[in-house]
Amino acid sequence: MEEAKTDARPSHNARRKRVGLLILGVTVLIGIVALLVYLRYKATHITTDNAFIEGRVHTISAKIRGSVIGVHVQDNEGVKKGDLLIEIDPADYAVRVSEARAGVTAEQSKLSEVEARIRVVSVQREELKASVEAARAQLALQEANLEQAKKDAARAENLFARGTISKDRYEKAQTAYSVAAAQAKAAREQLTQAEKALETQMEVLKQTEALRNAQRAAIKEKEAKLAAAELNYGYTKIFAPSDGYVTKKAVELGNHVEVGQPLMAIVDLDDIWVVANYKETQLEKVRPGQKVRFTVDSYPGRTFTGRVESIMSGTGAVFSLFPPENATGNYVKVVQRIPVKIVLDQGADRDCVLRIGMSVIPTILVNE
Repeated sequence: MEEAKTDARPSHNARRKRVGLLILGVTVLIGIVALLVYLRYKATHITTDNAFIEGRVHTISAKIRGSVIGVHVQDNEGVKKGDLLIEIDPADYAVRVSEARAGVTAEQSKLSEVEARIRVVSVQREELKASVEAARAQLALQEANLEQAKKDAARAENLFARGTISKDRYEKAQTAYSVAAAQAKAAREQLTQAEKALETQMEVLKQTEALRNAQRAAIKEKEAKLAAAELNYGYTKIFAPSDGYVTKKAVELGNHVEVGQPLMAIVDLDDIWVVANYKETQLEKVRPGQKVRFTVDSYPGRTFTGRVESIMSGTGAVFSLFPPENATGNYVKVVQRIPVKIVLDQGADRDCVLRIGMSVIPTILVNE
């Protein structure tokens, strides 16, 4: 009996050993399969927890100085593009608009006077042109009379020398020639005077036209001042540049604001995206257009979708305020992170409001 028990004990131990080895083998096999599945998953699903919601923040600031007479929004209030946000006292700027408009009117009146002078001078110029033409015609007539009188005087002289005509007739021919010469000289002087008067009038017209151009330039200057005054008057009302929500409100009724002073910000939650800072070693297979699934800490259990829009052209450290100087001699190699912009799919989980700065865990599906 003792020998039978002794033979059964080694057989039982061997069976237990084989079962243990089988369990160990199965466990190792499951571990290997799980490792392979995990490695395959990691190769096709690129994940990081260094990601945040980003969006467009419109900073509202004053373009003019003045006292605030109206604040029409509150913190976190939703607004639409074009909604009135703030009013600044417009009294001083309304006065400047009136002054500038009066200046434009005065300069336009001066321009009207100058143009009236130009019209008068132009009419006088045309009259002088007519006078010059008349003087030229008169000169041509007198020169023709002079030529005829000269011929008559020469003929009378020949006839008188031969005794054909009387001395009285000869003297009349000579007198007529002298009169014709005097009349031709007077006509020539009259033409000269008319031409000088026309030349003087042309100079007056040119100067008046130059004055008109200067007056037009003065009007443009006044109109520019009027436009600037109207623009500043328009700046007394500040409107929302886009749809969104009011944040960082730092203005109250009665405050005096200066140019460029930030008053509030408008955040458009309909135009947001994810900035994921992936390690440079993770981006080998990442390409724009690939699908992305991500979760947000504020909404556990919810999965959002999107796609890779772009990859930044440099690491985050390069574009920081104080970029690293690797040539200083104290270089230590650190894996850098490169921002990846991920845009959300339209209409994905509209019930969940995503806000700027929320933490996100995105997973890029490189196999899709």
